[in-house]
Parts: sequence; structure tokens; C-alpha cells
Amino acid sequence: MAYDDGHAELLREDLADEPGISEKKMFGGLCFLKFGHMVCGVHKGGGMARVGKTAEAQALEIDGITPLSFTGRKMGGMVDVSEDVFADDARRTKIVGMALDYARSLPPKP
Repeated sequence: MAYDDGHAELLREDLADEPGISEKKMFGGLCFLKFGHMVCGVHKGGGMARVGKTAEAQALEIDGITPLSFTGRKMGGMVDVSEDVFADDARRTKIVGMALDYARSLPPKP
């Protein structure tokens, strides 16, 4: 399996009350989208969150959050979420909240 089902289930629970959430297999893992915009996801060894470029520095201050780079090139506005963050409700909720805030600021995709 490419990602931890337990991590995916935690994100499902975190996003359960949020309207417009869907799931899509992407990046060799599973992503959660809000009205078509990526919010967060899981991949082998952890996960990722799309917090936007303006909130990226703030997200990187959270222990266990690092810049996302699948190919060696940093993906602006995206952060990598370590497995430790998934185990910590406070840190996981904070980063998911930041990603939701960013997704809510975007217009729904057609």
C-alpha cells in the first residue's frame, strides 16, 4: 500500500463536517479536495497539505511540517506532514485547518 489507511481515516474524520469534500487518488497517495481544490492528503511516510504561499512560513513553524518536494523541487504553498503530526491531534488539526482556510478562499471549480 502506498499510504497509511489510518492516516487517511484521521483526515476523513477531520473533514467529515466540511461541505464539498471529495477524495481522489493523486501523487501516489490519496488527496482530499474541497470543491475541486486540494486541501490535504496522505502518501507513503506521511502526508501533505496545501496551505498557500502566504501561510507557508507559518505552517513550517509547526514541528513535523517541512517543505513539500516530491522531485527535489520545492512546491510553493504545499507542505509535507510527518507521521508524527498525524499522531498529534493538535498539530494535525492546526495544519488541516490552515489548508481548509486556503481552500475556502478559492472559488469552486466548475
